[in-house]
Amino acid sequence: MNLDAGLQAFSEESRELLQSMEDTLLQLEAKPDDDDLINGLFRAVHTVKGSAGLFGFDRVVEFAHLAESVMGRVRDHQVAVANDLPSLLLESRDHLGLLIEQALDGKPDPDEDSIRTGKALSARLQRHLSDRPAGEAQSRSIPAPTAPVLPARREAGVENRCWHISLRFGTEVLRNGMDPLSFIRYLNTAGEIVNLTTLEAMPDPAEMDAESCYLGFEIDLNSAADKEAIASVFEFVQDDCLIHILPPNSPIASYGELIEALPEENARIGEILRAGGALTESEFGTILAGWEKRLGGAGGEAESMPEPSGDAGIRPGVVEPSIVNAGADKYKKVKEHKEEENQVVRVSAAKLEDLVNLVGELVISGANTNLLARRSGGRRLADATETLAGLVENIRDTALSLRMVEIGTTFNRFRRVVREVSRELGKEIDLVISGGDTGLDKTVADKIGDPLMHLVRNALDHGIETPAERESAGKPLTETLHLNAYHDSGSIVIEICDDGRGLVREKILAKALEKQLIKENQSLTDSEIQRLIFEPGFSTAEQATNLSGRGVGMDVVLRNIAALRGRIDVESTPGEGAKISIRLPLTLAIIDGFLVQVGKSSYVIPLDLVDECVEFSEVASESYQDSQHINLRGEILPYIRLGEVFKCHTPGARDSQSQKVRENIVVTRYAGQKAGLVVDELLGEHQTVIKPLGTIFKNVKGLSGATILGSGEVAMIVDVPGLVSRVSESGCPQRTNPVNLEEVRH
Repeated sequence: MNLDAGLQAFSEESRELLQSMEDTLLQLEAKPDDDDLINGLFRAVHTVKGSAGLFGFDRVVEFAHLAESVMGRVRDHQVAVANDLPSLLLESRDHLGLLIEQALDGKPDPDEDSIRTGKALSARLQRHLSDRPAGEAQSRSIPAPTAPVLPARREAGVENRCWHISLRFGTEVLRNGMDPLSFIRYLNTAGEIVNLTTLEAMPDPAEMDAESCYLGFEIDLNSAADKEAIASVFEFVQDDCLIHILPPNSPIASYGELIEALPEENARIGEILRAGGALTESEFGTILAGWEKRLGGAGGEAESMPEPSGDAGIRPGVVEPSIVNAGADKYKKVKEHKEEENQVVRVSAAKLEDLVNLVGELVISGANTNLLARRSGGRRLADATETLAGLVENIRDTALSLRMVEIGTTFNRFRRVVREVSRELGKEIDLVISGGDTGLDKTVADKIGDPLMHLVRNALDHGIETPAERESAGKPLTETLHLNAYHDSGSIVIEICDDGRGLVREKILAKALEKQLIKENQSLTDSEIQRLIFEPGFSTAEQATNLSGRGVGMDVVLRNIAALRGRIDVESTPGEGAKISIRLPLTLAIIDGFLVQVGKSSYVIPLDLVDECVEFSEVASESYQDSQHINLRGEILPYIRLGEVFKCHTPGARDSQSQKVRENIVVTRYAGQKAGLVVDELLGEHQTVIKPLGTIFKNVKGLSGATILGSGEVAMIVDVPGLVSRVSESGCPQRTNPVNLEEVRH
């Protein structure tokens, strides 16, 4: 790795921290006295500042410090989370993001807008610091909290007001893009380095690696900051380094333990500590005497040096045992949390994409191997390939699960949107999120964000009434916008619900007539009227606003959902609200399919959408040929013949083979609607790697993709949602496909 990799890590971390800041601030508005939220926000700002300081992003550090200082006063209960403070901190968070983006882009100077915005925000932040004591430092990069009153080391009768830091960088630090000197420079912002000794653990020349780091430092730091603030300076490399921090006036036993824990010779470290003033001559002599006594030297009995922690570290009048025990409990929890964090490995989305693609090729290759094994007639080979197929399926499921993310991450983005829009429009809106732990493929989650944004903003602007309108309608003044997600039949369903005015039928029809989308006196169902809002350029807003009303967006939403092989439905009750449901596949990569044959062509039906399979002759006597419906155990279902829809064979050819071909009907279910697909043969389950359709198939309705079978044949994936909705609405399918698939294949 090089420095670019280090910057990439900083970019990813800062993005996560900024999002955490936004989420925390939005929660803090509702819970202004929640200390956990306040502390979490302070830590996020502090970490952003510290990480930026390591890369020399001074403008980020300066502004972050100002915001951190305000948060420090909030944490100390000197400033209340009230009035415009949450809005100010949200704007500061946005400005921090802009500064980080500019720093990562390598821009030496900010543009005029950034300078102007930064000055205005800094002035507003300074107002919350204006009543600080006159002598308090405000220009340091790490706040200067009041130092704890520590006793002098009574063993020697002297005081040492400096922190002592023993730092040994790991060999991989340089490869990971970190510059050791940048940490030392940044440490200067936490206080004054009064003594620094450089240690070099150089190997033999033949074993030396120019890209490895062999540096270590013994540092004495005069600072009023606490241990957490000092340790955070090295937070970015703490997993690659050996770090010991001793507070001022630490017991001699602590220095003894430190000397033994360091890799260098004890005598050398002792000389460094004496030369830097961390230990006096007599104190180091006491440590040496303790070692001799422990080893049984000078005729004495072997003893251990006193431990610096636990009861041995409690001195009368200094620290209460309850405080030490509480600190030990807190340390244990922090350690457990760190151990959990260490179990997580950050992997780039591109690598996961490559893994899923390779697994897809493995699935295809495995299917080919399985086919050849069956044709060979060897039982042991067939058994072995069946075992291999099971392992491939497990690998497939594991690989896909790695790309699964919770939809709640996407939902949380809208908390800020709802907050800002409600203030802009003067409406009171409460956002309710449920089903946030529902998982879906990261590729789908990334692509659904913008369509959801359009729908949410449209609901806020068009669907929600003003407080006066709600009061006159006898509704609560606070509007509820509900985002919900759940799994259903191999799909994820996302719902955007509001209790506003709903879709006004008369307005939609009037605008549709004006746009010449419908004809005068044309009869339309409620569903058809509601779907008019997705027509290009359609809007019922009387005037355009910053949010909507320009007729741009809803048609794009429909196209984006269709591109994800999804479906969007609208339900509305005038005066009571509206619900928009989006149904999407969980993944766009690999699915379990059900393989069927029609004529000489093979098709795959998503297995999650298959209810059952029935021989067509069993229900043919109960069929209604004119309307193409069957009576399946008392349930009337529409059906379609895939051979007619895709022109796989002509009706005459099918009739001539009627004595030979035993047709089957596959009963499918989607979004609560059922329909039958008539096919010639049922070939069984099939792991399906979804391949996109070429441009030649772009006008073919009823297909959602293609796959490669083990034989090398290309099979089309049936667009069940499209066919089911079409046959359910019309009752009879139309052969609208201009392309004959048989001709295209050959």
